[in-house]
Amino acid sequence: MDVRNVQEITPEVEHNGTVPVWYLVSPREMQQITDGGYLELVNEFEVAVGGQVYPHNHPTHEFYFVMSGEGIMTIGDEDRPVHQGDLVYIPPDQVHSLTTTGDVACHCFCFAVAVKGAGAIDYTTH
Repeated sequence: MDVRNVQEITPEVEHNGTVPVWYLVSPREMQQITDGGYLELVNEFEVAVGGQVYPHNHPTHEFYFVMSGEGIMTIGDEDRPVHQGDLVYIPPDQVHSLTTTGDVACHCFCFAVAVKGAGAIDYTTH
């Protein structure tokens, strides 16, 4: 499972020395595996205390950035604790879920890149 935490990244100073940038995914790092794909979605979601995202899969490279709260991320047969500042990479077609642990909701930012040739996805039924 690929989980990266922003607090473990050394920033690079960019834009003529005006801003520090914390790269969770470096430029072009995922070019080969996402070549021919497209940006499928960008959203925020929240898993309630004691809740779980229904286990599902789809033909996208999906990324969850944990903004607050904590939980257990499941991808395939692997479970891993996640918390604020973690970026989780979910490969295409891998069954995945997120279950909250703790006494606050787990709030995440999400974006996904569809694989080349992927059809429409109905996110309401899976």
